[in-house]
Amino acid sequence: MRGYFYGWYLKCQSDTQTLAVIPAVHQVGGKRTCSIQIITNDGTWTVEGPGKLFRCKGKQIRIGKNRFEEYGIRLAVKTSKLSVKGALHFGRVSSLNSDIMGPFAWVPFMECRHSVYSMQHLVSGSVCINGQIYSFQNALGYWEGDRGWSFPKEYAWTQCFFEEGSIMLSVADIPIAGIHFTGIIGVVFWKGKEYRLATYLGARVICVENRVLRIVQGSLELEAVLLEEYGQALKAPTQGNMVRIIRESAECKAAYRLRKKGQTILDFETNRASFEYEYIS
Repeated sequence: MRGYFYGWYLKCQSDTQTLAVIPAVHQVGGKRTCSIQIITNDGTWTVEGPGKLFRCKGKQIRIGKNRFEEYGIRLAVKTSKLSVKGALHFGRVSSLNSDIMGPFAWVPFMECRHSVYSMQHLVSGSVCINGQIYSFQNALGYWEGDRGWSFPKEYAWTQCFFEEGSIMLSVADIPIAGIHFTGIIGVVFWKGKEYRLATYLGARVICVENRVLRIVQGSLELEAVLLEEYGQALKAPTQGNMVRIIRESAECKAAYRLRKKGQTILDFETNRASFEYEYIS
């Protein structure tokens, strides 16, 4: 039996702090387990438990006393090495006009399917992690999810907030029925307008090397460059088993540029980007 995983990624960011939480369930053979991964500027932590602790109903996940939903997060973790307690409240989510996967949402045998639930929403509250307070007042949040059996062998992913907007971009090697192609999904959400780039809309990769992602789709060109990374180790699924180690920079230096018909409409550099670059280059 092929393994399986399902999880969410919820990121919260203030002017000075970044916190991301990943609740997930995974199954290998007949064994079902669940986990909560926590990522900050300073480190990562993983708590694992039996699958019976995981409950999912619509847009709500529960793992023991921990709750995740579109209205916020409530954390209550206590182990010999980790103490996490607090609550974060979310404002109205900013959903996409349609499924980010487009027609690929219905293609069978894809190893990983991606969802974007909110490009940007307000976050308020606080979480204490091993005595360190992470405080969010009118901060920003982002919410996405993945399901399938494995993360792509090679991929890059980035997400970043900027004034009046949010960017998400993923480029990955996609295997289907014995062939491989480079899949692209990305959105620049700015001033209430959605600029979407995707393989099913004709997007193609111009560059994916040396930490540079450059995508062209008709008159649109989007570039994301990882300038300085501060990668923290995270667990990722391989055939449903959380044995792969990837590295995420929850807060790093990156640059972004969006051009339309040769005219630059967005161009900025930031120290607050999130980035995973799992291409060998």
